[in-house]
Amino acid sequence: MVSPYGQMGNQDLGPPWLKPMLRASYFTPCSIHGDSNKSECNMFCLDCMGNALCSYCLVNHKDHRVVQIRRSSYHNVVRVNEIQKYIDISCVQTYIINSAKIVFLNERPQPRPGKGVTNTCEICCRSLLDSFRFCSLGCKLGGMKRGDPDLTFTLKGKQNRDPFLGGSESDESSTPKKIRKTHAFNRLMDGLSIYSSDGHSSGDEATTNISPSTPPLYNHRNARRRKGIPHRAPF
Repeated sequence: MVSPYGQMGNQDLGPPWLKPMLRASYFTPCSIHGDSNKSECNMFCLDCMGNALCSYCLVNHKDHRVVQIRRSSYHNVVRVNEIQKYIDISCVQTYIINSAKIVFLNERPQPRPGKGVTNTCEICCRSLLDSFRFCSLGCKLGGMKRGDPDLTFTLKGKQNRDPFLGGSESDESSTPKKIRKTHAFNRLMDGLSIYSSDGHSSGDEATTNISPSTPPLYNHRNARRRKGIPHRAPF
């Protein structure tokens, strides 16, 4: 039986929670906790795929995958480090806002691109950098609806067995136990070899820990004898 979170949507248009997340109403008072402070709905549960949540609702979503939706210029955004664990956001332009990299959820039409603009969003004509095709996740979804075979939300590379369950499978989890023990032993021995018997670093990992160098050998045979104190000749 295939996990419902691992199934693609209709026509392979992303995970089943993507459309509900894009269509949800955010930053409205919570219907349950509306009388409480900070009851604004700015969360979305990828497992329940219901309405937007407020911070008080999270108690009912323990161990669920929840992302926080934010606002920028009256548009909904999500941080890249949160959403890229679950979907491939390539071809979507990212922005830096308050020192955090974000992507917009839905399209932002721009009928008149700025002067000198050579690249625009394929769906809403928003001005973009040359290396991107879409201005938002919704616009990428629109591009996939057109049947572009090069577009996907499926994560690639070292992912777990279910690409839409989130997270990624570590290298150790896919490595046999015997090999992992061997690698761990080798790493331990490598770490011990860095240090000399007196506890000083050998200088391989950082210049700040280099121990004093050994002074050069001094050949006393070839060294000139120091002249004695000169004396005047007696009268």
